[in-house]
Amino acid sequence: MSEQATAPPPAADAAAPALSFADLSLTFADGTHALAGINLAVRPGEFVSILGPSGCGKSTLLRVAAGLVDYSAGALNVDRAHLGFTFQDATLLPWRTVRRNVELLLELRGAPPAERRRIAQEKIALVGLSGFEEHHPKQLSGGMKMRASLARSLTLDPKIFLFDEPFGALDEVTRERLNDELLALYARQGFTALFVTHSIAEAAYLSSRVVVMSARPGRIVAEFAAPFPYPRRDEIRYSADFARLSGEVSAALRAASAT
Repeated sequence: MSEQATAPPPAADAAAPALSFADLSLTFADGTHALAGINLAVRPGEFVSILGPSGCGKSTLLRVAAGLVDYSAGALNVDRAHLGFTFQDATLLPWRTVRRNVELLLELRGAPPAERRRIAQEKIALVGLSGFEEHHPKQLSGGMKMRASLARSLTLDPKIFLFDEPFGALDEVTRERLNDELLALYARQGFTALFVTHSIAEAAYLSSRVVVMSARPGRIVAEFAAPFPYPRRDEIRYSADFARLSGEVSAALRAASAT
């Protein structure tokens, strides 16, 4: 997974968004006002990251997109038939091997065993886990568990991929390596990505666009285009443009946290 091809450019502005929220709000049954007037359109092929204070509703927004949480008002447009979701935790079943974990979504959809095995093996190879098919989760490092989780989602060939801070619990070196591997997958698979993170550097490195949300009730208060072409190279992390973008995002995040 180390080699990066050129990522597909986002479609023209006139193209229908792959995922959109229009004046979307959410109030939970206990009265918690989680989201307020979210307006966000993600074009096909975009990689959009979301930053915001803890508790602002970033993860809730992803769960709304996935249909795991109902919203209260506004509108949502998304094709859930071609949607992948990777959570903060790898959510692997401890009694299943890597291969059997990766097969799970196909099994739930009723795919025949031979087809499940073939597709699972293909995706395991794609994320660099060949040779670990018969290992159980307890035998894997944190990074390897996240690779297995990615492989499981990739079995459905998602057109839209939701990422809920998948690398947040990993050390910095592992996180940076997986960032590069995720960009390689993005280039190869051509999906649209909505990525939640608390890391400004991660958002700036991965994204074509960075979105900042306010404190609860979460609303979008700032957006930044990342001026770096794909494929991304490690050296951009040390460039003046990267420092400038990170500083602008950081300022917006501090302002959002104070509201």
